[in-house]
Amino acid sequence: ALLHIEPDFWGYAEQVNELANKIADEARGLVDGDVVEVDEYTTDRAAASVSVPASAQAVDGVLTKAAAKVGLEVQSK
Repeated sequence: ALLHIEPDFWGYAEQVNELANKIADEARGLVDGDVVEVDEYTTDRAAASVSVPASAQAVDGVLTKAAAKVGLEVQSK
């Protein structure tokens, strides 16, 4: 499972990376920390992703719970 974070404006790479790492830290508290990965990168803007095994998200909602713990609301498309 993958949570992708990308702001709609320039200049916030540090905040994006910090938020991704906070989500990852919360996710590590819910599953084996070795399976949680953060990828910080740049396209035309700063972006980051947090990933956990698909089964951890499907069965336990790990990324959804971790995002909620840092104050984000996750909605289905």
